Amino acid sequence: MRYAQLRAFHHVAICGGFSRAAAVLNLTQPALSDQVRQLEQAYDLLLFDRGHRQVTVTAAGEDLLRITRRMFEAEQEAGEYLSQNRSLRTGHLRIMADAPHHLLRSLAAFRARYPGVRITLSSGNSDQVVAALKSYAADVGVMGAMPDAAGLTGTILSAAPIVAFVSRDSPLARRQDLPLAELVNQPLVLREAGSKTRAKLLAAARAAGLTLRPAIEAEGREAVREIVAAGGGVGFVSRAEFGSDTRLVALPLTPPDGLTMEEAVVYLDQRREVRVIRAFLDMALAAESDPAMAPG
Repeated sequence: MRYAQLRAFHHVAICGGFSRAAAVLNLTQPALSDQVRQLEQAYDLLLFDRGHRQVTVTAAGEDLLRITRRMFEAEQEAGEYLSQNRSLRTGHLRIMADAPHHLLRSLAAFRARYPGVRITLSSGNSDQVVAALKSYAADVGVMGAMPDAAGLTGTILSAAPIVAFVSRDSPLARRQDLPLAELVNQPLVLREAGSKTRAKLLAAARAAGLTLRPAIEAEGREAVREIVAAGGGVGFVSRAEFGSDTRLVALPLTPPDGLTMEEAVVYLDQRREVRVIRAFLDMALAAESDPAMAPG
């Protein structure tokens, strides 16, 4: 049984004749008749009574027509869905980000442009973002640097320095900056292994001949923020992600060499032409370059 034979039968049945069906399918009448005849012969069924002036569907043909109606209605529905998805009237965009700050302008602009696309946002460190992309659990990753991982590609949107931050009640809060060398003797509150901020801080310290060890290791950026606000030590974050928190004071790190966090939108290279991914990347680039799109 071939698709073309079923399609031929279906259209003859709903059009009420071979000539009208041939016109709809843009086929010659002999070619259409041959397809129906092959279907009847293959299954030893008479699907049409062929009179001199008209064609009528047999009982067997009526039974098959009930099935092909469902089949071709489903095909039409699938075509309509794919057409809508191609123009992004519907769809689903799954994003995993290491910080929601990166997404404020992009998400607002994307939602305004494509209101029918559902967005799912989850958070994780850089390693978790990469794992989600590779397992197809996320379509797009937003993270603090381009990952050194095979099969991933993306675009750098912006860059910002890593800063230290302390509680407003800390003696360090009155400082204008914080030399990297002084961190050796401070209680450091660091994120879990896999955090790009932590990796860059430790790499810069090693380059300066310093060894930094956490007094407290916490899972996630918000946990670090709360521990530092309670007086637990010195935390670290990209300046762009520091935000506004009256409990905390940000301190530039000196020297700043190697202490820059990038903002990257990342995706699987083999999925670069997926329309919803491409649309989000275009929107992120536009939002980054247009101050008028900044969140208010």
